[in-house]
Amino acid sequence: MCGIVGYVGKGNVQEVLLHGLEKLEYRGYDSAGIFVVDAENQGHVFKEKGRIADLRAIVDRQVEAHVGIGHTRWATHGVPSAENAHPHQSADGRFTLVHNGVIENFKEIKDEYLQDVTFVSQTDTEIVVQLIGKIAAEENLDGKEALRRALSIVRGSYAFALVDAQAPDVFYAAKNKSPMLIGLGDDFNVVASDAMATVQITNQYVEIHDGEMITLTADGVTIEKLDGKTVTRNPYTAQIDASDLEKGTYPYYMLKEIDEQPAVMRNIIQKYQNAEGRLTVPEELTTAMLEADRIHIVACGTSYHSGWVGKHYLEKIAQIPTEVHVASEFSYNPPLLKGNPFFIFLTQSGETADSRQVLVKVKEWGYPALTITNVAGSTLSREADYTLLLHAGPEIAVASTKAYTAQIAVLAVLSDALGARTGHDMGIDMVHELGIVANAMEAVIDDKERIAALADIYLPNTRNAFYIGRGLDYFVSMEAALKLKEISYIQTEGFAAGELKHGTIALIEEGTPVLAIITQADVASHTRGNVEEVRSRGANTCVFAMEGLANENDQIILPAVHPALAPLMTVVPTQLMAYYATLHRGYDVDKPRNLAKSVTVE
Repeated sequence: MCGIVGYVGKGNVQEVLLHGLEKLEYRGYDSAGIFVVDAENQGHVFKEKGRIADLRAIVDRQVEAHVGIGHTRWATHGVPSAENAHPHQSADGRFTLVHNGVIENFKEIKDEYLQDVTFVSQTDTEIVVQLIGKIAAEENLDGKEALRRALSIVRGSYAFALVDAQAPDVFYAAKNKSPMLIGLGDDFNVVASDAMATVQITNQYVEIHDGEMITLTADGVTIEKLDGKTVTRNPYTAQIDASDLEKGTYPYYMLKEIDEQPAVMRNIIQKYQNAEGRLTVPEELTTAMLEADRIHIVACGTSYHSGWVGKHYLEKIAQIPTEVHVASEFSYNPPLLKGNPFFIFLTQSGETADSRQVLVKVKEWGYPALTITNVAGSTLSREADYTLLLHAGPEIAVASTKAYTAQIAVLAVLSDALGARTGHDMGIDMVHELGIVANAMEAVIDDKERIAALADIYLPNTRNAFYIGRGLDYFVSMEAALKLKEISYIQTEGFAAGELKHGTIALIEEGTPVLAIITQADVASHTRGNVEEVRSRGANTCVFAMEGLANENDQIILPAVHPALAPLMTVVPTQLMAYYATLHRGYDVDKPRNLAKSVTVE
């Protein structure tokens, strides 16, 4: 949600900002803008509702700039519009600000400090920049100290980048809860919400921690606590290949990322395999987990769905009772905790605000925590006791695909490592079976044309649809439903097949698509019975069944894999169904409306 790029130094500032914002499009946005300062120290604001391409069309590239800040906005306060787009300026024009996050006390600030100010937008961000401007004017402060003073008043989540017209060769930044990094270069320095935005110009980054302020010039960077104490922190090298961020010959990132899943499985095997060929994780992690009497998995969205599969592995293989929680609910309604709980946080980006809110509480309570994430050095990775990486490569499309399967695979690896220590390994050769899964994924992906045709048959004009399954198939049904609804806008629900008769079957009418997943032998006949129940009431049924459990009339017959790992393979055709249903409807697969890739506000 929202993205920030700031730049000071030599170079084509407008292009750096615009290119960086394009790389942050995956985060979700509805408007965008940039502010640059030219050689005469005059400021220029360009902002527009819509896509970065719309912004590009109005930016004056003839301006020779040396400082600039840019922003993509995902509306939280005020409708999507050019007026509400960032950057925002103080009434006297001295300060220009971009902001990612939510200011909790914006109304109190407006009422107490800014009653005489005329606002041009509906945003909480303008309230902050007007506050900075008023403090600077009334207390005769420079931009840095005015920002510091304002931060003592502001409550909420934020990443700020601020330019002061009275110091046009410098800009300031500050962070609390929302992600932001410093990028280091020769004759320039940058800030960005994500290294993806600036990896084309630098791979050297410095973390910014909550409660810190940054001063950036072309020649240097200073990090300070809010009390003025200077902080020294070493840079790190971002392990991102700029070529990984491109679509190549693919029309959409989502299709590219679906196709990458077999390679991700093989990469996970390689990264977690030891010299003896066994899958392994750090011994101190398994020791801490085996000391726990209960594991709590905390996640949101797709990661929440992978958590349910992880629960199955941790209980069946590692023999540890496990619960799965929606992060946004846990924060304000935590369960009763007793004994020695251990927490696992699942997050693709490592910046998910709802999950971080829980992690902060978990650390206050003194419980150990593991983050499983795709981004090394992300906030949840830094703040947890342990981290396991997904090794999936950058995921750009808003609808997660390879991160979901990578999370399940890493949870399987973790459970296998725990099982090896306890002797409860269920007799699964995990390296071998994950290799079979990768091959099965490839076989499904190679059958794209058939799946595209089925999407056209079952999902051409429908308003509603259902996925059903039992056990692990039910968990996949939840994720399959989310994929379909979030990009095609078909109202889709995933249900435990046996629950249909307890209310949901009332929604079945002539032509309602019901897609059933069957990979578990012990419940296959029961799910088929549920398919017949809805078919007899007019449903248009489509069955995804694994070899050995399939009937000749099933629409999709999937390669056989170990039943415990079936979700890794079974989800792939449902991802493709969502992709092609969206294409058929003419929507943007990678950027669905109202959604953001990295949800960095609560």
